[in-house]
Amino acid sequence: MRPVHCGPLAGFLCQLALLTALSATVGLSAAGWGVGAVAAVAANGLLARGLGADRRPGLGPADWVTLLRSVLAGGAAALVADLLAGSLGGAAQRPAAVVLLVSLASATIVLDAVDGMVARRTGTTSALGARFDMEVDAFLILALAVYAAPAFGVWVLAIGLARYVFVAAAWFLPWLRESAPPRYWSKVVAVVQGVALTVAAADVLPRAAMAAVLAVALALLAESFGHETWWLWRHRAPRRGRVRRGGRRRDADGGRPDSVGPEVQDRTSTVPGPVSAAVAGAVVWCVLLAPQRIGQLELAAFAALPLELLAIAAAGFLPPAGRKLAGTAMGVVLGVVAIAKVLDMGFSAAFDRPFDPVNDWYYFGPGFGVLADSIGSAGAVAVAAGAVVFAAAALALLPLAVLRLTRVVAAHRRTSLQGSAAFAVVWAVFAVLGLQSAPGLPTAAFGTAGLVQEQLSRLGSGLADRKAFASEITQDPVRDALARGAADPSGLLAALKGKDVLLVFVESYGRVALEDPALAPGVSAVLKEGTASLTAEGFSARSAFLTSPTFGGISWLAHSTLQSGLWVDSQQRYNQLLTSNRLTLSGAFKQADWRTVSDIPSDTIDWPQGARFYHYDALYDSRNVGYRGPNFSYATMPDQYALAAFARLELDRAGRPPVMAEIDLVSSHTPWTPLPRLVPWSQVGDGSIFNGMPAQGPTPESVSANPARVKSLYGQSIEYSLGSIFSFVAAHPDPNLVMVVLGDHQPNAQVSGTAAGHDVPVSIIARDPSVLKRISAWDWQEGMLPAPTAPTWPMSVFRDRFLAAFSPGVKLPGNGGVPPAVR
Repeated sequence: MRPVHCGPLAGFLCQLALLTALSATVGLSAAGWGVGAVAAVAANGLLARGLGADRRPGLGPADWVTLLRSVLAGGAAALVADLLAGSLGGAAQRPAAVVLLVSLASATIVLDAVDGMVARRTGTTSALGARFDMEVDAFLILALAVYAAPAFGVWVLAIGLARYVFVAAAWFLPWLRESAPPRYWSKVVAVVQGVALTVAAADVLPRAAMAAVLAVALALLAESFGHETWWLWRHRAPRRGRVRRGGRRRDADGGRPDSVGPEVQDRTSTVPGPVSAAVAGAVVWCVLLAPQRIGQLELAAFAALPLELLAIAAAGFLPPAGRKLAGTAMGVVLGVVAIAKVLDMGFSAAFDRPFDPVNDWYYFGPGFGVLADSIGSAGAVAVAAGAVVFAAAALALLPLAVLRLTRVVAAHRRTSLQGSAAFAVVWAVFAVLGLQSAPGLPTAAFGTAGLVQEQLSRLGSGLADRKAFASEITQDPVRDALARGAADPSGLLAALKGKDVLLVFVESYGRVALEDPALAPGVSAVLKEGTASLTAEGFSARSAFLTSPTFGGISWLAHSTLQSGLWVDSQQRYNQLLTSNRLTLSGAFKQADWRTVSDIPSDTIDWPQGARFYHYDALYDSRNVGYRGPNFSYATMPDQYALAAFARLELDRAGRPPVMAEIDLVSSHTPWTPLPRLVPWSQVGDGSIFNGMPAQGPTPESVSANPARVKSLYGQSIEYSLGSIFSFVAAHPDPNLVMVVLGDHQPNAQVSGTAAGHDVPVSIIARDPSVLKRISAWDWQEGMLPAPTAPTWPMSVFRDRFLAAFSPGVKLPGNGGVPPAVR
């Protein structure tokens, strides 16, 4: 009597549970449920049959891990069917479902290493377990290939169908049913297929680059199956189609007979096979030639000759100990280079500058939060995990790849020497001729050496900049003049006495909003209508541009630059500045007897530097303004509520002194969706009126893969923020109100492009004509919409110009001419 196995039943039930969970979270169509159910029945039915034929009492520890992999692969297949069915039906993209697909596929691939380790450590390896593991791999690869085929071409299906074509061929060729000797390389190739197809599903690389990766994966798969087929054919039994088991059988690498003695085996095992050496060479080649900007990531970039290969070749001529040491060191350097290039790509896309190894580590924490707001927590975790895996793989695998190449050189010294000499000659000729594989990319390449030198230079520059900036901070003529009594403190900002001065930063409000054809019509219309609204209330405005020290994010660098009169373009400079006694605009207003206030709705933790460095009397954030409404992705509250709460807490107080405040509006912060709507100011209340609005707009995940939609939402967010300001002025017609409204930086490159510059609009609004008269020498343009020809100043000059303009009779350093334009 055969035993009853609970494993297949458990697998079937777990598969149904996973399908139910997927249906409850991202939704599964009939196609998804059908494919998932068929996968559950087929996988667990075949497993039950295998257990019965093997007469095993049950699953071993490793088999349970493989069973879990089978369940995850079934879930991935169900999502593939669901996504493809929706695509054929014209349904909208579902980024959340894609994130889950990539997550399930990644988990299945990672667990592939676990079940083998468990089997070896518990001594429970078996033919059935190995076959089960192989079939799970094949099924996952098939599902991912089906998903990738519409995007990359029907040829990708060859990756998924290879295993099943091989099995079908065995029905007609009995000798294919035999087993070739185990070959570890085949396992590596299987993992490469899964990883490549998972990355293709994630759609994180340019299509051309991803197609090249898939083509390489297919070539490796063809080699693996071809090698096994060739071995089985060579060792088939004549006439009966059976594989010969006796004689001088060749082992897994296809090159050594079994009779080779141990001494010879030890000596020849250091010589790598041609395929693994080719793979190592391809990996090193790609790392050496990979560009530092995503826009340059094209096939032509890899059609060059990297000079650094000669250094690897030279290492192969060293004695064994020196060869290992040099190869390992160069591999580690290449691993660091690979990581640096990926970081440069990311920072160039987000901030329009390369990664700074001295200062930029700080931004990973805030960046993760912004990414979670843009693509969801699951997607952010997946990206972070992928980044960690990539970094670990680069540092671990590139030294192995370089060592493999040095062993090839050591084993073929004469040929390697001739090849290196020829390579050097060809490289020199190409360099002299100035040939290019693509515009700006020389065929005679040595970019990696330049990148290493550049990174070291950045390290040195960062350390030198720390000392130079420390000197700049201490040289503050305005502060020193006030401290010495050379300037009359009673005249400081005297032209603004009795005025409420609001310094209002509009998040991501950049020049692109006024000049990009896709954005300018809507934003310009709001600015023109706002100018008319201000005029109707008796206000006037003057506008120009400032050049921000940052791009795409890191707003606090712009805030500190404007307030301190110093160019703060790195976290290192920011940290140095906030530990100094540099005079800020808010500090100057406090000296002149204003009540100073900070209102930063995005802050969720204490900010002691606000009182210590900026000298604010009160600090408002997301926790202490009485907001009871919903979040809007990154924005903890709508801009309208932030302005209404500020008016309630400060402007409406009886018997108060004049107020100077920095207010940072964040509704226009990426991901720019969902957005609130303006409501009557009398109904703002505690913000609960905004309940339900987030659900009425698109989610960040649903639009993140559509650049045109993202740009449109950015424009709408700027229109909302500016509209909130104009509506606020109309609703609070304070004759003593003065507002400085400006952007902090341009939006990221997805909206701005890669050559947009760092300019942001700036406007001064006032009802008292004498206020704007004092800046007449600035030549700023009338209204809220500056023309492209409007003056453009570095943001760092604003502090001194502002203090000089509104401190009549006070001799302050630098209140002579207009700052030089940077445009």
